[in-house]
Amino acid sequence: MDGTLDNRFTLDEQISPPPSAPDIAGPAPDPMELDAILRAHAAAGSAAYCWNVIDDTISWSGNAGEVLQCDVSVITTGRKFADFLDSSNVTSRYDTVMGASHRETRVDGIPFEIEYRFRPKGRQNQQSLWVEDCGRWYGTAETGPALVYGTLRVIENRHIHDQEMNFLASSDDLTGMMNRARMLKALDEAIAHARGEKTSCAFVLLAVNNLDVMNDTYGYEVADEVIAAIAERLRKVMRIGDAIARYSRAKFGIILNGCRPDELAPALERFMRAIRDNVIETSLGPIWALISIGAVNLPATADTAPTAAACAEEALSEALQLPGDGYSLYESSEQKTAERLLNARCATEIVSCLRGDRFKLAFQPVCEAKDGKPFFHEALLRMQDSTGELVTAGHLVPVAEKLGLIRLIDRAVVQLALSTLARHPLATLSINLSATTVRDPRWNAQILDALASAPELSSRLFVEVTETAALADCPGTRAFLKDLQNAGCRIAIDDFGAGLTSYRNLKELPVSVIKLDGSLCRKLSEAGGNGVYVRSMVELAHALGMKVVGEWVESQEEAEALAEIGVDFLQGNLVGEPSIIEPWEKSEGEESLQFEVAPETETEIAAETETEPRPEAAAVTDAELDHQLQELKALLQNLHSSFGRNDEAAEEPGDYAIAS
Repeated sequence: MDGTLDNRFTLDEQISPPPSAPDIAGPAPDPMELDAILRAHAAAGSAAYCWNVIDDTISWSGNAGEVLQCDVSVITTGRKFADFLDSSNVTSRYDTVMGASHRETRVDGIPFEIEYRFRPKGRQNQQSLWVEDCGRWYGTAETGPALVYGTLRVIENRHIHDQEMNFLASSDDLTGMMNRARMLKALDEAIAHARGEKTSCAFVLLAVNNLDVMNDTYGYEVADEVIAAIAERLRKVMRIGDAIARYSRAKFGIILNGCRPDELAPALERFMRAIRDNVIETSLGPIWALISIGAVNLPATADTAPTAAACAEEALSEALQLPGDGYSLYESSEQKTAERLLNARCATEIVSCLRGDRFKLAFQPVCEAKDGKPFFHEALLRMQDSTGELVTAGHLVPVAEKLGLIRLIDRAVVQLALSTLARHPLATLSINLSATTVRDPRWNAQILDALASAPELSSRLFVEVTETAALADCPGTRAFLKDLQNAGCRIAIDDFGAGLTSYRNLKELPVSVIKLDGSLCRKLSEAGGNGVYVRSMVELAHALGMKVVGEWVESQEEAEALAEIGVDFLQGNLVGEPSIIEPWEKSEGEESLQFEVAPETETEIAAETETEPRPEAAAVTDAELDHQLQELKALLQNLHSSFGRNDEAAEEPGDYAIAS
């Protein structure tokens, strides 16, 4: 029912007299039963009514006035009841019942349930209540509704709660701004509007660079004060019609409607000044917030919200590389498109290799500097491409680290190495673990479980970690390395000298071997070369009881210079190139192994051994890949949206999509 009831409802013209009420609604209830029902409604805080549609009269239960907070004697007809409904209601009982399809009738009535705002003192008074109206109407296909039985219940508290829940679902409780999900919908609408009106807009991501420092220094409560203050400052400098959202804990998203490309930079400067020109006063004193901004012009650069967000994230990443706070505008380029395509294909190749068990190991000897005898072999990852050729997998590592797939690769390498050690009792191997795996306690446990399953092999395994990962002041990393040592493994630090070496951390780690970064093993004899630096590191390592390996040894001159300085072992193409042929196959009866200076190239080896069976190793299961695959699929979809905007030049998604 609403204010148009009188114009829409004329009994003589629209409804012929219906059958008697009992024939429509069933036999009348027993008076005692009816009294019990009414008492139950009163106890539940609901009022019952019967609306006779034919003569437009409403009969109320005795508690109706108390429930509706009004004099029910003034709402005894549908027309009068309509005068007490809020004019902003989308629907009412009349709309629901009379607007329903009457082609199908049921003996037990047609149910309905609606909510609307009721004004107890009439429409002119501001007092209002949200009520729930539910019941059943009875009638025939010919006559339509004739009787309506229902109940009214005030749901003001529930309605407020529902509004709060809707707010929380679409808004940020700290700043009151839109949240990320709602912002992406608004961004899609802004892009569509700009496209339809042949105008432009922009999307901006603003990040608080030092929020983590605030959390650590002052606590999360003060950091929240800073976020709230930044939100308020941004609101004050935004134009009417623009929109702002809390994109993540440390980021804000801003939609600039009707923003031309030449207007974007001045807008970003306005946001920068609003934050950096004055300190933010907090309960623990003034704090200076540092911000970076990434922005993208739309819809020329991106035509969907996810693509626009990805472009803004990329621009923000560039802004974060600036020496201070600043902003960066996204610019598409063929080089970036090619890089995205390459990354997507590399990611697909990684998953394909894990699924198809196509990763293999190549072995490069690490030899004694004095006589060239082998000390151990480093196991290097190789992959078998679609043609069956073995290629190095180094180009996959950056993509694998970005996606988190490097953990699965590391575990596959551990499994392959243990399988090799089990087949060859004279073999000693070293394997590389990424910093991502080393710092992840969940994956630490998986590596340790794999080693625990073959304790007799661990004593012949070196685990190499980079200097950056090993020497970082991280108690979790040190604990993991000690766990590896307790499992029987020996620890080697790879690329030593390339980062910031810490003597304090180095002496606390269970390290047996350090491998000098290959760039340091050059120009050892030249004045001003690396000789003095390498000599000091060798002396330090020996003082701590560690052995030293010189990497990237390519010439006899380098080998002799390293040996003279005191380096214990050499690794490089001079003493042996990586080979997928397992060197112990022809020498398992010998106590020591001699290495050829110029073994066959990997391409020739791959051609000769293409049909040889692959060493057995436990394959990664589909279930274990599922979570990583979902992340990868999402990334690939974003990548496709980004580099697939030129329809004629873009490749089909199927060329790099992953099959579930």
